[in-house]
Parts: sequence; structure tokens; C-alpha cells
Amino acid sequence: MQMKSTRGGLAVSPSMAILRGLAPDGGLYVPAQFPSFTGEEIAALVPMTYQQRAAFVLSRFLPDFTAEELENAIAGAYGTGFDCEAVAPMVKVGARAHSLELWHGPTLAFKDMALQLLPYLLTMSGKKHGETREVFILVATSGDTGKAALEGFLDVPGTRCCVFYPNGGVSQAQRLQMVTTGGSNTHVIAVNGNFDDAQTGVKRIFSDPAFAAEIDRQGRVLSSANSINFGRLVPQIVYYFSAYADLLKAGEIAMGDEVNFCVPTGNFGDILAADYAKKAGLPVGRLICASNDNNVLADFIETGVYDIRSRAFFKTISPSMDILISSNLERLLFDLAGEDGAKVASLMEQLKAEKKYQITDAMLKSLQARYAAGYVSEAGIREEIARTWKEDGYLMDTHTAVASAVLRDYQEKTGDKRASVIVSTASPYKFGASVLEAIAGSDACEGKDDFACCALLSELTGTSVPPQIADLPDMPVRHSAVCEKDAMDGAVLDAVR
Repeated sequence: MQMKSTRGGLAVSPSMAILRGLAPDGGLYVPAQFPSFTGEEIAALVPMTYQQRAAFVLSRFLPDFTAEELENAIAGAYGTGFDCEAVAPMVKVGARAHSLELWHGPTLAFKDMALQLLPYLLTMSGKKHGETREVFILVATSGDTGKAALEGFLDVPGTRCCVFYPNGGVSQAQRLQMVTTGGSNTHVIAVNGNFDDAQTGVKRIFSDPAFAAEIDRQGRVLSSANSINFGRLVPQIVYYFSAYADLLKAGEIAMGDEVNFCVPTGNFGDILAADYAKKAGLPVGRLICASNDNNVLADFIETGVYDIRSRAFFKTISPSMDILISSNLERLLFDLAGEDGAKVASLMEQLKAEKKYQITDAMLKSLQARYAAGYVSEAGIREEIARTWKEDGYLMDTHTAVASAVLRDYQEKTGDKRASVIVSTASPYKFGASVLEAIAGSDACEGKDDFACCALLSELTGTSVPPQIADLPDMPVRHSAVCEKDAMDGAVLDAVR
């Protein structure tokens, strides 16, 4: 299988695409052709462990890696760092849905599902292509990717990881998880701006030949751990196959039945992975894109117009979704445009220059045949957390609540009775103050920081505060750098001098 750029560049192997992160023409790498899984092959996943399912699925998407290489990488990625043998368990939430819990890894967020594996894929890719320079990972984060990347690359030989996060734009726990990271190869820098500013700055660095020349002079080569890297996206495809296999195992569906997935969406990578699973033969029904008040994606799916010209940016209680420029949407546009790289390049240039673009009627029709969309307000998120806890005894974080509320609304409006999965992206304790407020009211949080709120949440619900959260207040802060959004390149160079 080969990978090609969404802007029309030359095809490369999957390992080269992972090593580069971004295509030389500025595009994102996508499969030139998708593998095809039969019903028999999907059914064969049922008795397997998550690790075995991952090895089977990834072998078809990453054919230039040997079975032994993949098995060793998977064993290292999904081992002792996860607190659940199932790795990505399915939990029934009342009679209407299942929750696919993707937060049992070391940083309590779904990003671990990819970022525990990516360092293995990246270092193996470097060896395959004779890369002897240190691989320098640049990351922009809206909250969860940063810590997951830092944890994944922590002291991995031949790598260095630098994370940018929006100053004041992440939760207290998210910030402390990042700035307390140890290791000799990690750097964390706050950006005075929002996530879109940080993401734009990282893309600008990647496209700057002078910066690349300076990094090369230092004996380093740039790569990415954001979901623009196919090595981040491909592990996410696995858990949709695994979720389907678990529904089969539980007798909730029969082989061939379509399953709907509702995904809380900001940068569009997680839901796109479900789309790619569908393109590879998984019986997926509707993909439901769930947004918070920053609902640019929901509007786009409804209208075919992507417009951020006068759209306000909201800081919400689901901060990992506070994004207005969704990088992975480019991969979907490439598909909708019939793999016309020039068309995609034109749309991306319009977004850069005019902060708006509109897809054709034919593209919109194709989009809406696969995707539904909805969004929920801050009040609606709190109501969903409280309702689901009261009615189903299920505790969810703010991002998962976005998906739960949007799925509830979708089911009520459409009457769609197909089995449905809420993609649960973070532990409720990563956003303990917001979850406590939803369940016990704002008075319960008065005068308390996030960690005191987590302790009270644990007391009220009988659930345990994960040690990754409970231990944070006592850990020393190791990273305090701050930069302006237009000075990120200099901040990187200062960090590694």
C-alpha cells in the first residue's frame, strides 16, 4: 500500500509518510488504496485480545512493517501503561448506547491510543530509511495530545519532543500534566493565543526552509505527532474494529449489522478514523460529528460552507474541542473531491486567504450521506453529565457528554434504532471541577481548585481519583517557557540550544 498527498504529490510508503509527518507540498498523507476486510475476517477478531486485533488491522494498513515489528511495537504500546486489560473497553450506557472508553492509558485521554504506539512506528520508520539524525517532534495541543506525546516520546532514544499549548486555554490538570513532565528530551511551551494559533505556528515552522536547514545543521529532522501524521491516525482505526468485535461478542449485533458512532470532534482525526474503518469494510452506519459551542464542523456538515471570518472563539468546559481550523478535514475533502489534489489545495488556500470556502453540491451530498452533525451548549453539557449519572449511573467527562447529548438528540429526531457507540475520549477526572459542578451544582466547587473538586467528586460518586491526577499537585513544575504566537520558531531553537 502506498500513501499519497492530499495536494497531489508523489506517493510514498507508509513508513516514509510516518517519518515525514507532512508531505513536502504541504498536504496530508492518505492511503492511495484501502485494504478490504471481509465479514469473516472481522468476525475472527471477536476472540482476540486488543493487541491481537491491532496487529491484524495494522498489518493491512502498514504492509512495509513486518509482523514481528508490529507485534513488538503493539506489546510495548498497550501493556502496563493501561489500567484495563481490554485496553479500550465497551460499557453499556442505559438502553440507547455503548461507551467506547479510550482513556485507560497513562494520560487518561484517547490520545494515548495512538501516541503510545507512534514512537515505535516513527523510530522503526527512521531505521527503514537510513535516518540517523535525531527525530524532532513538534506538537500543538488543545489539551490532551501534548501530554500523550510527551509521555509516548519520554526518553525514547533518537527523539526529542516539543509541545506548544494555548496559555490559559487548557484545564488545570491538563497544564500540570504537561509542565511536570520529566525526561531529557522534552520541552513544553505556552503560546499566548488559542489552539488555532499554536497549530498554525507549527504548520508554519514545518513549511519554513530556513528553519529546516537550521534543524538539519543541528543533526535533527522535523516530524509531527499531531494527527496530521498518518502514524497518529492509523492506530485510531483499530479501536473501531475492536468496538465492533466487542458488540458481536456481547450479542448486541449480528455480523453485517451497521453501527453508528458519535464522536466529540475538534480536529476531525478521531471521527475520520471511523470513516477509514468504514472504507476498509467495517459495517459503519452514520458517523455523527458532535461539536461544542465552537461548532464550525457541525455548520459545515449542514451547509457545505466552512466559514471562520466572523465566528467567535469560545473557551469552553470541553477545551480539547475548542478548535476552529480542523486539520484532518483536509483528508475528507480530498475524498469528497474525487482525490483532486488541485481542488483541495485551492480550498486550503481560500481558507488561508479568505477564512472561508464552500464545497460543491456534489461534495456536500456525498458528505451528508455519511455524516450527521449536531452541537450542544455549555448548559447542555452539564445537563447531560447530570442526567446520565442519575439515570444510568455512568460518569462521563465534558467531551464525552458532548457526544452523548448529540447522539440523544439525533436518535430522538431520526428514530434511528441501529446500535450506537459514544466515543468516550477522556476520564471524568481530567475535568473534575466541571463534572462536579454538573452533578452537584456550582456551590460545590466554590473555593476549590480542580484537585479538591476531584476529591469531592470521588466521595459523591464512589469512584476513584486516578493516581495520574491525584499525584499532580505534589509534582515539581519543570517547564515554564512562554512565547508569542509569531515567535514559536525562536522559542523552539531557544529550547534546544
